[in-house]
Amino acid sequence: MLAKTKQSEVKRASTRASYKKDELFPIIDDLMMAHICFIQDESPISIPMLCWRVDNLIFVHGSRGSRLIKQLTNGNNTCVSFAELNGWVMAKSAFHHSANYRSAVLFGKFSIVNDEATQLQYYQSFVEQLETGRWQHIRSPNAKELAATTLLCMEIDEGAVKIRTGGPIDDPEDMALPVWVGEIPLLRQWGEPKISN
Repeated sequence: MLAKTKQSEVKRASTRASYKKDELFPIIDDLMMAHICFIQDESPISIPMLCWRVDNLIFVHGSRGSRLIKQLTNGNNTCVSFAELNGWVMAKSAFHHSANYRSAVLFGKFSIVNDEATQLQYYQSFVEQLETGRWQHIRSPNAKELAATTLLCMEIDEGAVKIRTGGPIDDPEDMALPVWVGEIPLLRQWGEPKISN
């Protein structure tokens, strides 16, 4: 279970909230894209980043010495968020129009993965999540590339998941209005590889 604190507890539409890791992990694994949020010079900043999970850790990587890496390794707390839009919810009233979605927000601190063998292990995990078996056919990062890149990890400990599914929730007095209601699903799927060589 995720730790539920004053910071992470969902207040609005709390019936859609979950603190179960088995509901969180598929969101991370399916999206592999997160917004990394931090404070710099008293201003909030959010940067979209590739993000992957291995067991109870999430990983991001970036250019060594970049602003992002400096901010994520200064000991301050970080917020990591994920969101997936799955469809529009069409209601009888403007007020009750909504969206179906999966989302998650995590809180914690990133730390640097320094050991080269461990770095390679987690980079392999990332590539294998993109395509199973690919790592054995590609060139692994060399010493220069590893030196130019910082790999960060964060323990999955505190946060919340929020998911909405289903149709609209209309007011009884609006039910006679002559307009259709329901869902417009957003359908996504991976296409066939466009091989360039």
